[in-house]
Amino acid sequence: MSSGKPNDFYERVYEVVAQIPQGKVTSYGAIAQYLGVASGARMVGYAMNNYQSYDLEFELPAHRVLNRLGQLTGRAHFEGDTMRERLLQEGIKFKEEYTVDLEGHFWDPEELEN
Repeated sequence: MSSGKPNDFYERVYEVVAQIPQGKVTSYGAIAQYLGVASGARMVGYAMNNYQSYDLEFELPAHRVLNRLGQLTGRAHFEGDTMRERLLQEGIKFKEEYTVDLEGHFWDPEELEN
């Protein structure tokens, strides 16, 4: 495992993810949009995939980052059903087994500006 420092874009992604409130979720695309990379959802995904590679001083609530449809696409990076279980513990409601009800739980990073 690398103990190096993430690049600037990854750092900015992690700063946003660290601020997702408990009981809320956001999407890769919303994070990318907030960071000024409109079509950068995949880049945010790469940042999230690489999070474990860095020796950072804080724990990210990575379980709160979903795809644009509310699907738990990152769940493969969690042991067992941990991603879903953490969201349920926070009171997140699901429309389907692995699809969050975004209407009631979506957090837009643009709220950081207010």
